[in-house]
Amino acid sequence: MENLIREMLSKLGEDPSREGLRKTPARVKESLGFLTEGYRQDPRALIENSVYSDKHEEMVLVRDIPIYSLCEHHLLPFFGTAHVGYIPNEKIVGISKIARMVDLFARRLQVQERLTNQIAETLMEVLKPKGVAVVIDAEHLCMQMRGVQKRGTSVVTSSMLGAFRRKPETRAEFMNLIK
Repeated sequence: MENLIREMLSKLGEDPSREGLRKTPARVKESLGFLTEGYRQDPRALIENSVYSDKHEEMVLVRDIPIYSLCEHHLLPFFGTAHVGYIPNEKIVGISKIARMVDLFARRLQVQERLTNQIAETLMEVLKPKGVAVVIDAEHLCMQMRGVQKRGTSVVTSSMLGAFRRKPETRAEFMNLIK
């Protein structure tokens, strides 16, 4: 990978052997490894180890989870917050695992729509809750730095499954709580 990065720097018109760029290929390799570590992790295994039986029947909400991801179209960052809620069905999950799962999926090349759905569908599959809701609000540098160059814009995506899709009052409660 370091050779590819050196070649890219050359094709951009830079001298990869100059002092400021000599260590850049190794740094970029390490950085990309971290930013895409989600490919080397199993989201189901992450959650399954922290599922517990419990009679809790009301919504569980983890909100304002910071996300950082790379747009798969331009390899530029997008960042913002995720809000994840579920209604247990005799099973709960350690709340830190929800934030870790958001990071796991965000650390892959992504589109925000898929990221939102992957989080919701995985929780639904593993916990089998009465419902799952995920809302992500993010800014995309591919839209702000290049292309239309509209600084300050954000994209909001949602995935509502089970009770959050079927019951408007449940969906409204979730949306009110994340404000």
